[in-house]
Amino acid sequence: MEFSTVVQERIDAWNEASLAFGPLLRGESRAWTEARQNYVGVLAEHPTPEGVSIEEIDMGGIPATVVSPETIVGDRVLLYLHGGGYIAGSPAGYHGLAGHFAKLLNARVYMPDYRLAPEHPFPAAIEDSLAAYAWLLDQGHSPGSIVFSGDSAGGAMVVSVMVAAKRAGLPLPAAGAALSPWANLEHSGASMATRDGVDPTVSLAGLNLMARAFLDGVPKSDPDASPVFADVRGLPPILVHIGEREVMLSDAMRLAEHLAENRVRVSLEVWPGMFHVWHLFAAVLPEGMQALTGAAAFLDAAMSRHVATK
Repeated sequence: MEFSTVVQERIDAWNEASLAFGPLLRGESRAWTEARQNYVGVLAEHPTPEGVSIEEIDMGGIPATVVSPETIVGDRVLLYLHGGGYIAGSPAGYHGLAGHFAKLLNARVYMPDYRLAPEHPFPAAIEDSLAAYAWLLDQGHSPGSIVFSGDSAGGAMVVSVMVAAKRAGLPLPAAGAALSPWANLEHSGASMATRDGVDPTVSLAGLNLMARAFLDGVPKSDPDASPVFADVRGLPPILVHIGEREVMLSDAMRLAEHLAENRVRVSLEVWPGMFHVWHLFAAVLPEGMQALTGAAAFLDAAMSRHVATK
């Protein structure tokens, strides 16, 4: 599948920014700050839609960004967990995607700026994201008015943070949407071989480096790091989006199967020809906006069901 010139240029810029992490992860460089700033700058090139406001806040000790649309229905909240392989990324690169979600859902979108590996390895990202969710509950938000979403590492944390919340005795949100989730750090799915080199943005070698930095010696099969092994019983409805060209394809499908086998209501959508987190490209790629619109409809329906049953 060929993409428009602007889409291909942004894919190329994303890839170039990502390549800078190779020497860092191999211990050949220490310029983490520069590489991370450049990476976020590339993501920030995706435009923020009109009609939203952006504010830096504190979520109980976790720095965060909240994106608010002009119209908000009730106390609707989306907790969005950004991607970046647990080593990079920040809310500053997601104003565009969050802005679209905010408008589609008529909800505030909260994005915690969780700690990153290798300085803060597993389970720091999950702990910070859980603390942000607990803060939302402490602010008086009904769990039925809260939904989760996230991409890549954040897509896996959609499930992992719910599991951690359940373990902590917290009420669970209404639903979650996992976008291109990095759900199995063992990388045992068939697509890790069949899509390596076909996936235009992610490689198996890069994933192995990031997993090693994040895990810091913890087994790849740890259920909090790889939710395909987690106790997911009792979780709310989950939507899984994955692109057909992704190396993560098989493991995302395995996550959906694992949820289904444990009586979690799950919807799996495999998008032919799509690449990792194509949702970020919503302003220039029709399939990106279509996918976001569908994910928002899934989350909207879950929140509406909670309102109807009150």
